[in-house]
Parts: sequence; structure tokens; C-alpha cells
Amino acid sequence: MIPFLSCAKSLLFWVIKHFVHADFREHFQRMKPLDRLLFLIIHGLDRSGMEWHRFPVFLGLAYLLARRHLHYHYTLLNVGKNQAGERFNPAEFPYRTANGKFNDPSNEDAGSIESFFGRNIAPLDCRKGLLKPNPMKVATKLLARKQFIDTGKQLNLIAVSWIQFMTHDWMDHLESTQQIELKASEKVANQCPLRSFKFYKTERVNTCLDNIKEGHLNIRTSWWDGSAIYGSNSSQLHEVRTYKEGKLKIAGLIQHDQEGLEKAGNIRNAWIGVSSLIALFILEHNAICDALKKEYPNLDDENLYRHARLVTSAVMAKIHTIDWTVQLLKTDTLLAGMRGNWIDMVNLIGNKGEKEFSKIGFTTRMVSMGHQACGALELWNYPVWLRDVVPQNVDATDRADHVDLASLENIVYRDRERSVPRYNAFRRSLFLIPISKWDNLTNNKEVIDTLREVYGDDVEQLDLLVGMLAEKKIKGFAICETAFVIFLIMASRRLEADRFFTSDFNEKVYTRKGFEWVNTCESLKDVLDRHYPGMTNRWMNSTSVFTVWDAPPDPHNRIPIYLRLPH
Repeated sequence: MIPFLSCAKSLLFWVIKHFVHADFREHFQRMKPLDRLLFLIIHGLDRSGMEWHRFPVFLGLAYLLARRHLHYHYTLLNVGKNQAGERFNPAEFPYRTANGKFNDPSNEDAGSIESFFGRNIAPLDCRKGLLKPNPMKVATKLLARKQFIDTGKQLNLIAVSWIQFMTHDWMDHLESTQQIELKASEKVANQCPLRSFKFYKTERVNTCLDNIKEGHLNIRTSWWDGSAIYGSNSSQLHEVRTYKEGKLKIAGLIQHDQEGLEKAGNIRNAWIGVSSLIALFILEHNAICDALKKEYPNLDDENLYRHARLVTSAVMAKIHTIDWTVQLLKTDTLLAGMRGNWIDMVNLIGNKGEKEFSKIGFTTRMVSMGHQACGALELWNYPVWLRDVVPQNVDATDRADHVDLASLENIVYRDRERSVPRYNAFRRSLFLIPISKWDNLTNNKEVIDTLREVYGDDVEQLDLLVGMLAEKKIKGFAICETAFVIFLIMASRRLEADRFFTSDFNEKVYTRKGFEWVNTCESLKDVLDRHYPGMTNRWMNSTSVFTVWDAPPDPHNRIPIYLRLPH
């Protein structure tokens, strides 16, 4: 037995030294034996250059399941003093609360308003290098659009609106009261719409933990609970409810009075695309209330509201998973996995956009967005008009200072400020092999030359989202593989951690009629057809609402999905 153990130990050391990438050896040594085997399989495939997306569907799924398992166990980090949480009796709360509490049976505060953001990767203190290289230089040299690059027929503006609608449901960082100024470097100042701008820092909060000492608070609920519609606290919820038959107010959204979106839940920094989806799902909620009232005439206002919110939220989550995602990641493997020109855009954002809302009918808006392809997620394709926009306060009132979103929120500064690792460090934490030179990232010489101009030869300084925009994409994917790995983890985790999509996803909690409503709704097209009958039949040729509407429908494939080969 002793010689066997000695031999096994020697073999393990050999594997660690000669096979496992140096950046992953520490993780590997902490893994359980079975997890080590799974890691060696996926790591071996990655190092060999055998690409999982070229495998038959069932093998590709096996690869993704193994990778997701490892991430769940070794890269997800809780943040905050309440990470252990307080347990509660789910039977006492058979509904979604206004503040997002009581969704996770093991932790009553998880995902609630003003709880800490969890992390997939340990925070990296970037404060010393916060302005290196200058964010406005990065935005100007690598992000600002030279000419419009679209996604072909794959995705339209409704698809863009959808993910922003979801973001309004999930997250919004708490800001501090301290305002700072970001200035463009001299070399690019004359190319920037704003030579400088002021904004509020993200608030850092003490976590009372030893390993992650500071964190950031979410001022929205992080669950798939429709908080973009309902709000994230009782005050916001009170503003949107009629308190009659469980319904929500629709006057500001559908009849276009002067109040506009002020009657929706989380309306900060919205635009007309998001507004349209909020309006649609308020109609959906109220239709569900009508159906429940007809089926169960004794249900009072509160119970009608609670059941309708459960159903509406589940419909949204289902559409995101098996409709939007399938168009974003258009491959059979992901289909299987997810299954188990018009008015200037600058006039359609914020409060200015809401004034336009009252001039354009819903059908015109949706048909226009449906026929307009969205911009591709690539370098040199960031809309210039988003580099000079009016941000909003939490109550959706406009702020005095304009901001450059490419430099601030979307791409560069905020990632550094919030301790998000840069591209290579991020990949290491996801068990993805880092780049050692610019040629590993892309074979586009112009991109390489510009990266070298901005970052020199130090690939470790490459900002995360800049790297992801430069990264080669898998055929059919609208996002890069690095972004996809996070998508793989979080989309399923958001579902699996929520009891209303797992243990409490049943007729008892949802009602038989409500459960049937969720199970028979397969796509956003179903929702549109329910409220605007004839719209898609007249204007839409594509299979999905999220694809450009004049695209041909997806061809029928008789081969069972799990046996299919990649195109």
C-alpha cells in the first residue's frame, strides 16, 4: 500500500508540474479527486486546441456541464457579513417580497435590496492603477465607432432592449456622495465628445470579513423577480399598484400621459426600448390577473397580485433562457443546453426618450426595432452618441453633468473601481488559459498595433471588456467565450438559487392556472401575440422576435438535437 501511495503521489506531482498550466496549479491542488479528473479533461481539451463547440452536441454539453460544476465549487465567492444567512420557513412566504428577501431557503437576505454583490472572482485592488491607461484614451482609441458593424440578421434592437430590461431587474450599484472628475489625456482630448466629466464614485462598504474586506451594495433585488416593473422596495411597489384585482397602473405607459415611466418600478437610465418592454409586461401582469380572477373568483387583490407577479417573472425568465439566449448563442449545443433604420437613438434615451414614447405607437416601436439589426460587440463599434449622455438619479431625474459611458460605466473605469480583474487575471480565475502576447488574442494587425499603442507590450494591463471585444468569437456566438463562461455560470445559478424556479415551482404556489400560463408560454412572440394580435403575422418572418424580422425562419432539422454535429 505504501509503494502505491508513493507512486500515486509522484504521478500527481508530475501531472501538476508538466501538464497543468502554472496559473491553475494552486486551484488544482485544492480540488477533490473527482474534480481533479474533470479539470484535467477540460484543461487537456483546452490545451490541445480541440474546441468544445465543434463536438457533437451531447459531448459539447458534457464539457460545459463539467466546467460549470468546477466554477460552482471553486470560483463563486460570497461577500458580506450575512453570507451564512438566517434560515426561514418558505411556507410562510409563498410569494415574492417587495425587497427580494426570502427567496433562498438557506439565507433570507440573499439577493435582497442593499445586499452585497457576490463575486465569481476574487477582487483585485485596482485603485493604484485606476487611470492607467487613461480610460478616455482606451475608449477613444479602441472603442469609438468608426463605422457601424451589425450582427447581420442574428439580433435586432429588441434583443438589445431585452438585456437592458433584465439588467434593470437585477442590478444597480450604490453610489457614494463623493463626486470626482475624469479628464481625457492631451493626445485624445480633441477626439472626445467630452474633454472631461464628473460622476459619483461607487460606494465601498465594509463586509466585516477577513478575506474580502470591502464590497459593493445592490440597490435593486438581484433575483429574476420583475423588479424593473414592480420596484425593489415597498414604496416603489406602492406607486405602481392599483390595489384593485391585483393589477398594476398602466396610464403612464400605455395611454401616454405626461407622467410617462414614472409609474414603473426601476426606471433609472431607461430608454424607449426598455420602456416598451416594461409596458408590454405590465399588460401581461394584468392579463394574468384577469385569468386568475376568472378561474378563482374568491382571490382577493393581494393574492391576485402575488400570483400574477410570480407568473410574470417566470415568463420573463423563461423567455430569456430559451428564446433570447438561443439567438445570442446560436448553436445547437446552446439550444439544447438552454432548453433543460429609424428615429435617431440619441432622441430615445432617458426623459427625452419618454417624451417620444407618447408620439409613437407601440406597434410602430416594436416593428421598427424588430427590423433594425443591432450593433455587434466588437472594437471600434461603440456608439459615439453614448459618449455624451445625461445620467439619472435613482428617482430618474436628470443630473447636471453629462458622462462618457464608454469611458465610465460600460467599459473601463467602473470595472477597475469595483475591483474587477483585468482580462488575463479574469481568464485565470475561470480556468481559461491567459494570453502571453497580443497575437494570442487576435490576428487583426490593426487591433494589435492599437493595443500596443495603448497598453504597450504588457498584456496583463489589458482591460477586461476591451479584451472580450477583441477576442475571437465562436461561430454563431454574439459574445466571446470569456463572456460566455460567466453567462454559463450566472444564468443557471440565478435560476437554481431561487426557490420559485425550483422547489416552489409548482401548482400549489403558482396556482394551476398560473402554472399552466408559464408552461404554455415559449417565447416573446407568444406575449406579443396575446396583447397585439396580428402584429407578428403581418410584420415578422423570422422564428424569434429577437432576430431581425425579415430574416428567413430557422430550417427544420429532423436529427434529434443531442445527436447533431456542429455546422
